[in-house]
Amino acid sequence: MKFERTRVLTGITTTGTPHLGNYVGAIRPTVQASRNPETEGFYFLADYHALIKCDEPSRIQRSTLEIAASWIASGLDPDQVTFYRQSDIPEIPELTWFLTCVSGKGLLNRAHAYKAATDKNHAAGHDTDADVTAGLFMYPVLMGADILMFKAHKVPVGRDQIQHIEMARDMAASFNHLYGEHFVLPEAVVEESVALLPGLDGRKMSKSYDNTIPLFAPRAQIRKQINGIVTDSRAPGEPKATQGSALFQIYQAFASADETAQLAKAFSEGIAWGEAKQMLFERVDREVAPMRATYEDLVQNPIKVEKILRAGADKARIRSAAFMAELRHAVGLRPLSAEVTAKQVKASKAATASFKQYRDKDGQFYFKLVDPQGAIMLQSRGFTSARDAGLAIGQLIENGISALLTLESQLEIPPLAAPADIHETLNLLRETSKK
Repeated sequence: MKFERTRVLTGITTTGTPHLGNYVGAIRPTVQASRNPETEGFYFLADYHALIKCDEPSRIQRSTLEIAASWIASGLDPDQVTFYRQSDIPEIPELTWFLTCVSGKGLLNRAHAYKAATDKNHAAGHDTDADVTAGLFMYPVLMGADILMFKAHKVPVGRDQIQHIEMARDMAASFNHLYGEHFVLPEAVVEESVALLPGLDGRKMSKSYDNTIPLFAPRAQIRKQINGIVTDSRAPGEPKATQGSALFQIYQAFASADETAQLAKAFSEGIAWGEAKQMLFERVDREVAPMRATYEDLVQNPIKVEKILRAGADKARIRSAAFMAELRHAVGLRPLSAEVTAKQVKASKAATASFKQYRDKDGQFYFKLVDPQGAIMLQSRGFTSARDAGLAIGQLIENGISALLTLESQLEIPPLAAPADIHETLNLLRETSKK
């Protein structure tokens, strides 16, 4: 039964200026997803992750501003999504510790970044963990906390990041096994054609390789960098291979299928590299140029960006604070009087939670389940008669949770309602009705 929109979450580490690879691999596809009414988007600036890779405070601060401005300039609407800075959510590091306590060291030993560091040390004849920080080793757990905190269903990532999603699933499953079903198991979403955009030298476009093309650099700089893309020595008139061509792959990430086919044909007919690079520049500039003015305005007005991020954090913490309270209780970090209080709460819920039935202006009949404070926990869609609405209420009271599946097409849960609370309340109402 689907009660809520599909939650999509992604973030970018704040260690550098956003580049074309970030745009086509993360920013653009998730901005597009944010416009889907069936999707609920969570987008964050991963500044805690930045501390693992960068010890330059001014660089992290500047990168945070540039990345936030890039998201917004690219079309992300902060009013329609949850857009926040990772470090503004104090529940993230707390959840990281919870997950640390259920994550096997063997699992973390297999993380790609850690293995790459230790393999490099072995090749150089150094100690296995030379210059490897605990932050690098624990990186997958922090990433798991980012994802699991907001119960993300889908996480857009590059193919090299799929392992982290799989590890987050392992952590969630371990916690759920020990403490009950609290976490959603996320799924990785990879856009195959652009997941790993090549850089100027043909390797993956990455700040680490210093081979990036900044997303909102001046036109002249972008043209110069595109002209510097490494190509082979084939002369004009000689057929050129599209496979393995960084130039062609970058063009394909921006172009339509027809445009890509035309360039492929030009490659086979021996287009000159200079002409191909000009085509790439024009195609990239056609998409990026209209967004550049908004980006530059935001970068020049950091207070405006700060206000947007603060508002996003407030919105995110409505969920994270409540969820963390639930998790703290689950693991035993609870008041010493919690056992008595839990019994009292159960009795209170059974006595005061209730269904309210009414007829709306559209002439149809509705009902809602409200908690003791009057908050809506469950809302029906319209029924053609009061009798049908009443029968549905009867099913829910008589059958509890199992009735949810039967009535799935007629029910919806408000965004801030907790399914676990609904399940508990329905069971209590069911028990009460049988007494």
